[in-house]
Amino acid sequence: MSGIGCDMDRKLTMVYWKHDGFWLGKLLEHPEIMTQGETLKELEENIKDAFRLMALDDVPENHKTKRIAL
Repeated sequence: MSGIGCDMDRKLTMVYWKHDGFWLGKLLEHPEIMTQGETLKELEENIKDAFRLMALDDVPENHKTKRIAL
């Protein structure tokens, strides 16, 4: 995976808190991504998985990338 795979190495900011015995968290850069975990480690893994699914869910293996100005 060319371009998107490179973005997976970047660092994102996770905001997290404890509620009703679970750790809840979301990404500041992508507030639509929110998940939970029984431990902080599980929360971090779940949020990484959620980001990967959001970024790559419907992208075929033979995709191409191009940087564009917004």
